[in-house]
Formats: sequence, structure tokens, C-alpha cells
Amino acid sequence: MPQSAEKVLDHRPLFREPEYREMLKNKKEKYENGHPDAKVQEIADWTKTWEYREKNLAREALCVNPAKACQPLGAVFAAAGFERTMSFVHGSQGCVAYYRSHLSRHFKEPSSAVSSSMTEDAAVFGGLNNMIDGLANTKALYDPKMIAVSTTCMAEVIGDDLHSFIEQARGKGSVPQEFDVPFAHTPAFVGSHTNGYDNMLKGIVEHFWKGKERTAGEKINIIPGFDGYCVGNNRELKRILDLMGVDYTLLADASDVYDTPSDGEFRMFDGGTPLEEVKAALNAKATISLQSACTPKTLEYCESHGQQTAAFKYPLGVGATDELLVKLSELSGKDVPDALTRERGRLVDAIADSQSWLHGKRYAVYGDPDFVYGMARFLLETGGEPVHCLATNGNKDWEAQMAALFATSPFGRDCKAWGGKDLWHMRSLIATEPVDFLIGNSYGKYLERDLKVPLIRLTFPIFDRHHHHRFPVWGYQGALRVLVTLLDKVMDTMDVDTNEPGVTDYSFDLTR
Repeated sequence: MPQSAEKVLDHRPLFREPEYREMLKNKKEKYENGHPDAKVQEIADWTKTWEYREKNLAREALCVNPAKACQPLGAVFAAAGFERTMSFVHGSQGCVAYYRSHLSRHFKEPSSAVSSSMTEDAAVFGGLNNMIDGLANTKALYDPKMIAVSTTCMAEVIGDDLHSFIEQARGKGSVPQEFDVPFAHTPAFVGSHTNGYDNMLKGIVEHFWKGKERTAGEKINIIPGFDGYCVGNNRELKRILDLMGVDYTLLADASDVYDTPSDGEFRMFDGGTPLEEVKAALNAKATISLQSACTPKTLEYCESHGQQTAAFKYPLGVGATDELLVKLSELSGKDVPDALTRERGRLVDAIADSQSWLHGKRYAVYGDPDFVYGMARFLLETGGEPVHCLATNGNKDWEAQMAALFATSPFGRDCKAWGGKDLWHMRSLIATEPVDFLIGNSYGKYLERDLKVPLIRLTFPIFDRHHHHRFPVWGYQGALRVLVTLLDKVMDTMDVDTNEPGVTDYSFDLTR
């Protein structure tokens, strides 16, 4: 199939053409040291042994494919959840391009953020002038109601003082004195995107609450946390709260900005928590976080202002949703309505209907600490075994929490949590102690190809599939969707394993 001006081939068929095959063959011989294929295979096989696993798990100075992102990405996501807010990252353009592309590739929507465009001179002399010009340009070009400032590695290494820079920019007339410019220091070389989310959210809340007098009310603040399913989950959460009649404020609601309609109008800003509601959120009775690892500093700040606080670990599944609804009922005085009770019953019925297909299945799960906890908890409810649970941004406390979770179920007996480990560690774990399925994000497809373990995509980022984020995984309805996702993969895998005519198709069942 030759390529011509009239027929331009996609890269998939193009790279299979003879000239490209020859080019790749020559490149391999010239640049890959010409190791014999047998030797390459021998080493590859050795990296799947217990001997290599012990060496791999013992390494300390190297991280290979971590299952996390950096702080500023979380800060940009948090800022996107507020009304007409432009995220302003004090650092280089290349860094901000990464945050925008990472979010856009997952949500399939534009992700707006600007940069102070620091270069070599700013790295030496400081980025004050970049801040002065950048804030002025951002206000003039994009007309936001708020500019949320965060940092990258460069600004943090040289020690730029955001508060001082912003105030000096105000003095130069970059933005009006009364214009809202909250900020957070988010060094990319420590922590992860969950820390950046927490730092930015606290910075925004503190900007509006600091020095204000609180008048205690009955409203409840809800913080979703960093969540690649925010479109579906936030809308499901609102539906649940509305059914219960709870008076609430959803802080950092990014559901609309990452799900704008295609109707001929470009919406750089859409939805988000209104700034007036953020100010009034100081008076809330309580603040609840749905992902504890995303909000420790923010909840501590809320508590210091006299609010009750509570933190959950990704409300996915029967028990996790039960606990959330009980706490909401306790804080609001509202009963859980029959409609939600019936949804719970339908979920339990669905699990029971399909239990025989899920019982005893072995899983490896990776992602953020709260997601891994919530996912593992639901797998245990289905009779599955979350054998390997890994969170690169998990710590020893998280490992202990996971161990306590495993101890609640006989299916958790052989399960283990791995905090601070990466996906190359996960490769060794799966190679030596095989599982039936892998649950994580799109980066797991390389493990799927290498180890022949089917991947189930259920967390951020998902680049190679579309529109997963539009559907909830929280609550009873969300858990039903996750249940169907698990079952589809189980049965698709069974079909692949039993479709050879006359050999395996005696189990190529029509009805299951």
C-alpha cells in the first residue's frame, strides 16, 4: 500500500511498509549494540525471576515509571474547579505545557493555564519581572475573576517569594488591589499531584477566609480531591446530596470545565465553585474530604476555624458509600432516602448475581493512595483478592491502613500494599506472583503487553480510551458501573481464551 499525496497513510500501516521495516532493522543493528536476540531474551526472562525481584525491590536511588505526577499538575487541577479562574504557573513554558497536555489528553477538553515563562535570566536573577508582566497579561487577555498562582521546580530552587512578588505586581498595576490572586508553593521535586492539589486548595481557601470572622451555620463543604472521574463523580455526588436534601458547597468542582458542550461557543471558563460560595464556606458546619491523601493541610486549616472535619478514602463500593451517607446524615440531620436504599439493594443484588464469576480473581492495583484503598475494598466485597496494591505516593501509614483493610476479609489474607514503589516494581511483583487482572491507568498497557495480564483502566490518566471520566465510579451507581467494567473484562478474556474452533471452543459459551 504505497503512500502518495492522494493517500497519506496513518502511522500504523506506514511503519509496516518494507522501507520502514528495513530502516528500523538498520537502526537496531547500528544503535542497539547488536546483541543477539537470544541474549536479549535471556536477560528479559531473568528480569521476571525472584532473584531479580529482590534486587529490584531493594533499589533506592532510582525511580522507573512512577505512578504519580508532580505537584503543579494537582495545583492546576484544583484551580480549574473555581469560577472563572485562570491557573498561573510561575515557571517555564515547557512545564505548563505538560500540565495542560496531561489533563487535555485525559479529559479530551482544552485545559487552560498560563506560565510566567521563566528562562535562564530569571533562573539567575529571579522571576519578579516575569510575575509583573505575566499577571498583567493574564488579566488583560483572558479576563478571569481569579488568578491562582503555583510554582515549578525552577521558581522553588531559586527561592522566589510568591506573596512578595504578587504584592509588588499589584503595586505596579498588574492587577487591581482588590483582585483575587491566591497562591501556593508547589515544588515539583517533592510530593506528588495530590500534595499540589492540597496546597493550592488550602491557598485558595485561606485567601478568602484569613482574617474573616466566622458565623457558624449548617452547610457542609465537600471536597472531591484530585479525581480523573470528576465529571461523572461530582455530578453523581450532587445527585446524592440533592436526594438527601443536604445543604452543601462543593469546593473545587471541575466537572463542567472538563465537560463543555460543543455548540459553537468556546468556553475557556465553565462552571466551577462560585467565589462567593467559597467566601461563605467559612461559615460551614463541617468540611468533608472524599480523598484523605489530597487534603490533610486543607482539613487542618478548616478545623482551625471551628469546623468539624471528616476524611474518606474514595467512596467506591457498598461499605464505602454506606459510611459516607451515614456521616452526611449525622452532620446534616437528614435521613438517607428510600431511593438511595433501593440503589444499594440493586448493587448488592448485582454483586450476588455475578459473584461466581468474580470470586477468587486475583488483581494488581495501582494509583493514588485513596483510589487503591477504595478499589481494593470493593474487590474484597466481590470476593476478589487485591494481591498487589501499589501507590508511588503512598507512605508507611498508608501501608498500615491497607494492612488493616486486608485483615477485615478472608480474601485479603495474601494481599500486600507497596507504598513508594513504581511500575517497574509492579512488573517484578506480577512476574513472580501472577494475577488475573491489572487495575490502573493507561500506563499499565505496557505491563499488559509484557506480562500478558489484562488491564482494566479505572483511574487517571486514561489517554488511550475515551470518555471514561464522564461516568461515575462513586456511590452505589458508580460501583455498579465498576462492577460491569470488571465483569466485561473477565468475560472478554474468557472469550479470547476459548475461541479456537475444535480446540477450546467447547467453553465458548453464549450464556454466562
